[in-house]
Amino acid sequence: MTINNSSGDHFILVGFSDQPQLEKILFVVVLISYLLTLVGNTVIILVSRLDSALQTPMYYFLTNLSFVDICFSTSIVPQLLWNLHGPAKTITATGWAIQLYVSLALGSTECVLLAVMAFDRYAAVCRPLHYATVMHPRLCQFLAGIAWLSGVGNTLIQGTITLRLPRCGNHRIYHFICEVHANEVHFAHV
Repeated sequence: MTINNSSGDHFILVGFSDQPQLEKILFVVVLISYLLTLVGNTVIILVSRLDSALQTPMYYFLTNLSFVDICFSTSIVPQLLWNLHGPAKTITATGWAIQLYVSLALGSTECVLLAVMAFDRYAAVCRPLHYATVMHPRLCQFLAGIAWLSGVGNTLIQGTITLRLPRCGNHRIYHFICEVHANEVHFAHV
């Protein structure tokens, strides 16, 4: 795989740079939200692991979802805070590609995990007498593994296709994170 570097090795994430007062407010709001996300999801993981009464499929999937949320937030928010805090709003092409791949993988994994959790609730509500046999631990591990693998598979396909698109030559991205939609606007469609 080659990253198409038609001019330069960095991008400028414009975001809200034309409104510096708004950037200061957003920095505080995003930082507080990020810290609450980290603390809240860590508490969910710890409580789910330490309390033996919570060793059920629902909490197993909730633990996975909390871990995905921590990773997803951490893949995006530090760069966002860096861009909101100071005048330098650049990201290297490698950093851009890494953020794209990681956020795509985790976002896709989260979607599949939510579908798996919906199946778990369906089994609990519609088949309560068969729930323990339907949602046994091995199946739960398999379903969680499928969610993680599908997330990685999706990002390998979608991210690689995005990185192979020719660039327009403009290194200004009018977003504050590296995501597929922002990249589609940035790249020329052949």
